[in-house]
Amino acid sequence: MSGIITAPAFNDVFTATKTSSTMRGFVTAIYEIGCLFGAIFILAFGDFLGRRRAIMMGGTIMILGVIIQVTAERNATPLAQFITGRVITGVGNGINTSTIPTYQAECSKTSNRGLLICIEGGVIAFATFLSGPPDLTWRFPIAFQIIFALVVAIPTYWLPESPRWLLTRGLHAEGTVVIAALRGLEIDAKETVLQRQIILDSIAASGYAGKKTTPLKACFTGGKTQHFRRMMLGVSSQFMQQVGGCNAVIYYFPILLESSIHQSHSISLLLGGINMIVYSIFATVSWFIIERAGRRKLFLWGT
Repeated sequence: MSGIITAPAFNDVFTATKTSSTMRGFVTAIYEIGCLFGAIFILAFGDFLGRRRAIMMGGTIMILGVIIQVTAERNATPLAQFITGRVITGVGNGINTSTIPTYQAECSKTSNRGLLICIEGGVIAFATFLSGPPDLTWRFPIAFQIIFALVVAIPTYWLPESPRWLLTRGLHAEGTVVIAALRGLEIDAKETVLQRQIILDSIAASGYAGKKTTPLKACFTGGKTQHFRRMMLGVSSQFMQQVGGCNAVIYYFPILLESSIHQSHSISLLLGGINMIVYSIFATVSWFIIERAGRRKLFLWGT
């Protein structure tokens, strides 16, 4: 939204965003509210749905939200329609960003799990900067999200469910088949049996073996599992990242340059693009060093 929110073509359709900084902030931030709702939905129903169905649902919801956004017209109530579409798209994105890393972690080997999750996070950092006829300045970049949603949702139909989810629900035969397929082994191979037992031991260690879903209260338990401590480590790091203002820079960089440093609109957009390119480059760097440097060192360096 950083390059769209100040585009004249966008402001001509959504006139309130031209003069009101509050409305610009609302239109931008309401997407994050949708993401929050999507993440809460997965927290409540993710174990019931499974990873595949959740990912396909998230992609479908994102497509619906994008269509609502790009079909907004001046002669109707464009701002209300756009905001509604932003929330719906956010819900789909919240579902996927909560589910896809889990699916990756449950299907990957321990030797490349960090790399795969870094790739998933790094791809989020990539931005596409497009220009064209005035009305396409904002419609096309938003509509282009449909391509990525389709790439995520459609192939997932043919992918297997994660072995951990299958074993958690007592589907041991199906889980064993997936483990063997992911590693290119026979079902009765020693490595297949070993990996299945490791997952079963992990489920048992969580304290909720034999249950199809993990209750919310599990997040607030200590003892051997240290669920609460793990949750707080993840939550606090994400919280501090946001408090540091990273999203304010990503979303409002051109506006900040224009209003505070008094740069021209063109220069502000150019610097905003450079900012995102640098962001993408360093997000990509983690792909090559995560397994060598380790999570803790890389986290400290980035901080």
